[in-house]
Amino acid sequence: MNDQEFADFLNQFKSNIESHSSLVVEGRLTRMVGMTLEAVGCSVNVGERCFVETVDGKMEEAEVVGFAMDKIYLMPIGSIQGLGPGARVIPTHRQASIPVGEALLGRVLDGQGNPIDGKGSVHCHESRPLASEPINPLNRKPVEEPLDVGVRSINSVLTVGRGQRMGLLAGSGVGKSVLLGMMTRFTEAEVIVVGLIGERGREVKEFIQQILGDEGVRRSVVVAVPADNSPLMRLQGAMSATTIAEYFRDQGKNVLLLMDSLTRFCQAQREVALAIGEPPATKGYPPSVFALLPKLVERAGNGSEGSGSITAFYTVLAEGDDQQDPIVDAARAILDGHIVLTRELADSGHYPAIDIEGSVSRVINQITSEEHRDAISQLKFLYSTYNQNKDLITVGAYQKGSDSLIDQAIEMMPAIRAFLCQNINEKVVMQESIDNLQQMMY
Repeated sequence: MNDQEFADFLNQFKSNIESHSSLVVEGRLTRMVGMTLEAVGCSVNVGERCFVETVDGKMEEAEVVGFAMDKIYLMPIGSIQGLGPGARVIPTHRQASIPVGEALLGRVLDGQGNPIDGKGSVHCHESRPLASEPINPLNRKPVEEPLDVGVRSINSVLTVGRGQRMGLLAGSGVGKSVLLGMMTRFTEAEVIVVGLIGERGREVKEFIQQILGDEGVRRSVVVAVPADNSPLMRLQGAMSATTIAEYFRDQGKNVLLLMDSLTRFCQAQREVALAIGEPPATKGYPPSVFALLPKLVERAGNGSEGSGSITAFYTVLAEGDDQQDPIVDAARAILDGHIVLTRELADSGHYPAIDIEGSVSRVINQITSEEHRDAISQLKFLYSTYNQNKDLITVGAYQKGSDSLIDQAIEMMPAIRAFLCQNINEKVVMQESIDNLQQMMY
C-alpha cells in the first residue's frame, strides 16, 4: 500500500483497538533468521500484509511468504530495526496493491507506488492488486504489426512486433541500459513503463536524467527499486511495473515495458525462497524461481480484442558472460526472441553491441515482407561468412579470389558495420531502417 493508504489504515486500526479491543486478533513475533520473521497466534494467508510493531511503537509492514503448522513466515517490506521477541503482529487481511492512472505519467515511484521524485503526491482514483489473473491465450490478439523502436539494427534485422516479449542477454557493462534508454526515447509506443529492479542506486538518477531525458520522462512511468531494498520490495517493484503497464494496455494504449533486470527479480525470489527453507536446485536457484518467471513474463504481450498491447524488453544478466546461465536459459525458452550483446563488440567500440548471429526475433515472419526477410538473410549470411574466416583474413592467410563469397563478405563488412552501429542520440525510423538495409544488400 502507498503512504496515504498506510496512514489511513493505521488510523483506522488504532480506532478499532480503542473501541473493540477484544476483537483484535494479534500474533506475536517468536523468531527472526536473516530477513525472515516467524510469528504465531494470527490467522493469515500467503500474500497478505501485516504490521509488526517495533520497540518504539512504529508499525513496519511485512508480507506473509509461507507457513508451517501454526507458524507463519513473514518478510519485511522496509526496515527491521527495533523488532524484537514478542513484538505484536497485526493482520491487515489485504493483498498488496498499487495506485494506477494517468497521473503516473512523468513520475518516478518506488515498489509500492510512492513517489520518490520530489514532485508531490500522486493522485490516482484506482488501484490494482499486484497479482493479476492471466489472460486466456485464445483471447489474445496475435502479433501482426511491427513496432518502431528507433534503433536501426533492431528495426531492420531483428524486427520487433507489438505485443512481443524480448530478452536483452548480456554481461555487465556492455550497454544494456543505454540501449533501453534509446528505445525509450525513440519508440512510437504511447506509454513507456520502466522497471529498474535491483540495480545500483547511482544508476537510477543517471538513467532518468542522462538516458531517458525530458522527452522520455514525459510519457514514462519509472519504478525504481535499487539493490539496497529488501528482496520482497524488489519482487514487488517488478510486479508493480507490470501492473501499471497492464492498466495502460487495458485503456487501449500501446505500451513499451522495459525491465532492468529480470535476473535481479529472480535473485530476489531466490533470497525469499531460501530464507523460508526451500531447497536449492539449479545452481542455487530454487524451483519457485522458475515457476514465478513465466508468471511475470506472460502478463506482458497483446491483450484481448479492443485493448492495447505491451511490448516488453527484459534485460537478463549473463554472469561471467555465460550464455548457459540458468536464468538466461530459462528466459530464452519463454520469451519471443532475444538480443545478445557481446563484450567483444563493446570493447571494439561497436555500439549498440548487438551480435546479430546470436540474436533472433521469433515473430519476424509474421510482421515482415518477403523482400525484407531476403535482405536480412543475405546480411546475416555475409556477416557469418566473414566471422567464420576472420582469423585467416586477419593474419593475411586468405588470398583474394580464392572464394567469391568470402571476397564479397570482405568487401561488404565496412558497410555492414557502419549500418549496425548507431549513435546514442541518433533516431532511425522503421521505414528508413528497412530501406537502408535493402539498398545495401541489392
